[in-house]
Amino acid sequence: MNYEEKTMKSERVYEGKIVNLRVDTVELPGKKYSKREIVEHPGAVGIIPIKEDGSLILVKQYRKPVEKMLLEIPAGKIEINEEPKETAIRELIEETGFKANKMEYILEFYTSPGFTNEKVYLFLATDLEFVKQDPDENEYIQVKEIPIHKLIDMVNKGEITDSKTIISIFFAKKYLDSK
Repeated sequence: MNYEEKTMKSERVYEGKIVNLRVDTVELPGKKYSKREIVEHPGAVGIIPIKEDGSLILVKQYRKPVEKMLLEIPAGKIEINEEPKETAIRELIEETGFKANKMEYILEFYTSPGFTNEKVYLFLATDLEFVKQDPDENEYIQVKEIPIHKLIDMVNKGEITDSKTIISIFFAKKYLDSK
């Protein structure tokens, strides 16, 4: 049986700086119909910056949607006409002040495909050198360097709850164990 949902009608209900919202009317199997609220996002990158000593460079910032300070990997939205790798290079410097002499694509994933098309492209950043932190005017970020073993403990204790960061920590652990 084909479970694909055919879009019958699509209506854009909001256009913002970061996301758009549309409501699609879809045809389901058996000629039934339903509405789907979809958050459109241009995509983002996440960077896994690993220092020579095996620690990761993370950022701590307040996230209004969850009303908490979160510890996360550096990340950011892909700008128009920007390739994901360019975004990763730019965001790492802006948020942490570190430049990666080696930036390697790892994988990509959808953050929450039940309601958004946001895709995150993950990059591994190594051979790091500090240049100068240059956060956006509305970003208030604390840079943290934390050993991988402590990060694993923090994930297991529920102290790190951001999905892209959890994925990145487990990737970093596997990467470091293979060295």
